[in-house]
Amino acid sequence: MIPIVAIMYDFDKTLSPRDMQEYAFIPGVGMTGAEFWSKCNYIMRTNGMDSILAYMYCMIEESKKHDLKLSREEFRKQGKDVVLFDGVEDWFDRITKYGAEHGVQIEHYVISSGLKEIIEGTPIADCFKEIYACEFMYNEDGEAIWPAMAVNYTSKTQFVYRINKGVLDVTKHDDLNDSVPDEQKRISLSNMIYIGDGLSDVPCMKLVKTSGGHSVAVYQDKKDQAVTLLKQGRVSYIAHTDYREGSKLDMTIKAIIDQIKATNVTKEIYKKDIAEN
Repeated sequence: MIPIVAIMYDFDKTLSPRDMQEYAFIPGVGMTGAEFWSKCNYIMRTNGMDSILAYMYCMIEESKKHDLKLSREEFRKQGKDVVLFDGVEDWFDRITKYGAEHGVQIEHYVISSGLKEIIEGTPIADCFKEIYACEFMYNEDGEAIWPAMAVNYTSKTQFVYRINKGVLDVTKHDDLNDSVPDEQKRISLSNMIYIGDGLSDVPCMKLVKTSGGHSVAVYQDKKDQAVTLLKQGRVSYIAHTDYREGSKLDMTIKAIIDQIKATNVTKEIYKKDIAEN
């Protein structure tokens, strides 16, 4: 049986250098990134509000002020302006091919507090089996009016379990909470790799690592935070956000895939020995 390996990614500052709203939306409402996020933080503190709901509220309010209709089409158009790190665009096909050549089926997932609609407009959208991210509800005119999905740093972990059990539909809660023996779960937690850049990813990174999987903290210029996470035992590895072939990140992920394959082979040998004796 071919083992399935799930590679899960944060998006902002993990696959892209900046928050995705900063490429098109925020300039479109006449604000700087600092101004927009400062306003979001003020609304969050003043109202005792979840930070993700605060930024989604701000997007709706600022779009109204500037007569900007927030539709799925508009968000996807903004996704075309999102910049990706070096090597990201061919990363997924390259890693999937490497897995196939080594007897492993690779699946890629996004688990992000950014906007699903913007990610869907990027050139890598079709590389993911599923995109879990914040999403708006739209009225009959196709205009964003309310959050349909808010993904914060703690709720991110539910998507790890969805991938683990193969319950990918976010509306299916009973199936997610059903008790299922580990051997019947679609992708073992030990066959998972989580790649993220910061503290908002820690719950997922630690969950995967402590369950026998692998977590990688990536960094751009300064690696202090990544080093701290490594020393605290929250992540397995750290690497620069360079996705090109031959980079440290590329070699690390390939080595993890090799390790997962070897572990699965030895498990199958053990099961066969038990069955025969």
